[in-house]
Amino acid sequence: MVQDYELTITNFEVKTMFQGMIRGWFGMLNADYNDFIKALLQGDVEEMNLYMNRVAEEIFSSFDTGKRVSRRSEPERFYHGFVLGLLVELNGRYVITSNRESGFGRYDVQLEP
Repeated sequence: MVQDYELTITNFEVKTMFQGMIRGWFGMLNADYNDFIKALLQGDVEEMNLYMNRVAEEIFSSFDTGKRVSRRSEPERFYHGFVLGLLVELNGRYVITSNRESGFGRYDVQLEP
């Protein structure tokens, strides 16, 4: 059963911070973004890794990802959300699902034609 949730930004400052952060991630990277999708569709893992590393080095902060791996900071969730954001362009071409049970575990992201 799918549940809908409505989230509210707590105040103007938080809204402004999120808008700036997301625009900063994706606003200047349109050409690279398309290159990432092309690399994904061609199965070019090396090019995908180069893209991800470049974005992480140039844009991410330790405040985004957490200073250390711990149960409290959970940096994997940050990266998971980032990857989902990259794949959103494929939403019309694939059914995109995330963190679903499969076999003996759970997959991160699935693209289904």
